Amino acid sequence: MLIIDVKDSSSIDRALKKYKRKFERSGTLKELRRRKHYVKPSVSRRTEVLKAKYKAEVQRKMEG
Repeated sequence: MLIIDVKDSSSIDRALKKYKRKFERSGTLKELRRRKHYVKPSVSRRTEVLKAKYKAEVQRKMEG
């Protein structure tokens, strides 16, 4: 649960901006989208490996 301290002198726009920033940083929406569909561990591991290979290839091209 996100808690935003709102002072009487601050505007609702500022509080809303704080809330949006805190919500984005908490990763709640990202976690919700990740949990929406089940992904087998083997599939997630394969995507990690492919991503690492791609990053290594890009890094190698930039160096050479």
